[in-house]
Amino acid sequence: GYRVSLQGNFFGRHHTYITFPEYNPRKHIKLDPPLNIQSNVTASKCQIWWSVPWYLAEILQYELQYKEYSMSWEVALKKTPPSSLPQIEIEATELHSGIAYIARVRCKISENEDSYHSQWSEWSQTTVFQRAGVPNLSENILNTRTIQFLFIPLSFGTLLYLFWNCKLSSRYCCFLTSGQKASPALPFPRQLLSFSHSIIYTMGISR
Repeated sequence: GYRVSLQGNFFGRHHTYITFPEYNPRKHIKLDPPLNIQSNVTASKCQIWWSVPWYLAEILQYELQYKEYSMSWEVALKKTPPSSLPQIEIEATELHSGIAYIARVRCKISENEDSYHSQWSEWSQTTVFQRAGVPNLSENILNTRTIQFLFIPLSFGTLLYLFWNCKLSSRYCCFLTSGQKASPALPFPRQLLSFSHSIIYTMGISR
């Protein structure tokens, strides 16, 4: 350790005052704030991370502040990461959709570290993030009704198509029973081409 003293002339006399009889610099550290704070928002959470010197990464602890962008820092919420990793997560349920948030972080030597001791650093630069808006009830109802309106004509068109195919197939079967005999190995489309003239004639009669 070190011995820190203060010397000076007071009232015309020289005096020496012992300020710190045993000063240990390792116990009085103030670190630089974390760098490069960034954020990424997903549907379930907001991830925030930052950078610190690699040789300090394992002995630091952090404190995060975040708030609505328009609010004062005096009402900001605080979170502490569960480990020494330079990152933290905020659950989406803790954020209002459509509202911009701003966050910052500071660091100090972990209280579990015996060799060093420090005070909190200054706050870092900030990062801004926003939870994506969630569709409201009216929008969901509108989307449901749109699907219903599309389903009705599509269903009607499908039924009409099936009805027309069944009608065409029945006429074709009637034609076959009238005396023509189809080859089992001949697929339906080729049979249809083979007897196209007869089918046209039969459809004309039925009309």
